[in-house]
Amino acid sequence: MIIMDYIPLIATIIALLACIYASYSDLKRGIIPNKLTFPLIGVGLVLNGVYSFLTGNFWFIIAAAIITVVIFALGYLFWKMGAWAGGDVKLFTALAALLAIYPPLFSYKIFNYQMPVYANYPFPFTLIINSILSMLPFLLIFVLYIAIRNKPYLLQELFAPVKDYRKNFLVTLVVTVAGTITFNITPYLPIKSILISLILIFILSFVINKLPNLVKAVLVAVIIFIALYQNLQVTITGIIILFILIVVIEIIRRLLTKVSKEALQDDYKIEELKEGMIAANNLYQNGDEIYYDDKSFIGKIREALQTGDISKITAPRGKLLVSTLAAGLKNEDIDLLKKLSSENKISDTFTVKKGVPFAPSILIGLLISLVIGDLAIIFFNVLNWILY
Repeated sequence: MIIMDYIPLIATIIALLACIYASYSDLKRGIIPNKLTFPLIGVGLVLNGVYSFLTGNFWFIIAAAIITVVIFALGYLFWKMGAWAGGDVKLFTALAALLAIYPPLFSYKIFNYQMPVYANYPFPFTLIINSILSMLPFLLIFVLYIAIRNKPYLLQELFAPVKDYRKNFLVTLVVTVAGTITFNITPYLPIKSILISLILIFILSFVINKLPNLVKAVLVAVIIFIALYQNLQVTITGIIILFILIVVIEIIRRLLTKVSKEALQDDYKIEELKEGMIAANNLYQNGDEIYYDDKSFIGKIREALQTGDISKITAPRGKLLVSTLAAGLKNEDIDLLKKLSSENKISDTFTVKKGVPFAPSILIGLLISLVIGDLAIIFFNVLNWILY
């Protein structure tokens, strides 16, 4: 093996070691240090440059640089939205510089299915997708730890879908009926695709739910009976899997909304605030009014749809005084809050959001990307196999 064949392996080892250290630092101190990420960006570009020179393909270093810039721009957008901290953005940028393309370290087969599963887009995008998906189990463990330790009442809220099994079973039957109808009419559609099938299942489920109870009960019973008659084992297995999936999705929905919001925020006296703490809600000034915007974006969309007032989403909310960006509060923000509190324009308490360490999810996402491949592609391949 010549030296250029070792470069992807070296870059991968460096990336793994960097993610391990970043995870430790993020869990221990809540930061991913610049002394780790900045040098990695340089090391990655140098390794790509050496690889480009040895292979005689100078477009490789150009493509690697472009991919690195694109990942930084995407990360910056997430940072502006308040989803990622600055250290997360810089770590993703460093990993993009190190692993601009999928490192072909090894390959294997599972039931004649080639692994790892590659995507058509560059490797750093696979890494981002897998890291975000890996965040769900990590967030669940993190929230469970906080709930058990400090807020046990949240456990009942989180696992309420398990107790509400009757409602979820009825939803399962409705979706099963919609899926059965879809599978039977799919061969006659001019265009066949997973997306169209999913849209059709969603529309049919919505329509069936809107039917009068008696009509809905008769329709569901007849279609389920036909499905059982056509293929008993597949229908029963599908109902069981779908029921479990609906319960899991509902738990995840609660985890990502009400439960995580409640678990990952605490009230502090304004005098106790420190630089770097993350505001849970944006603080605005509209004329003489000072107020917190505590509604989620989804909640605003729902309110706009219910009232028919689109301005609920798009209307300007005045001057932004304190934001929820992951960069956290600055000293001038804290001074402003103290001033507003002393003038009785806001209360003397301030809700702070706990930042969830993201570096461990990036490490898990990297391992999954290297060993298994792109989870999104695998999901769609499995869905395509089920539907067709």
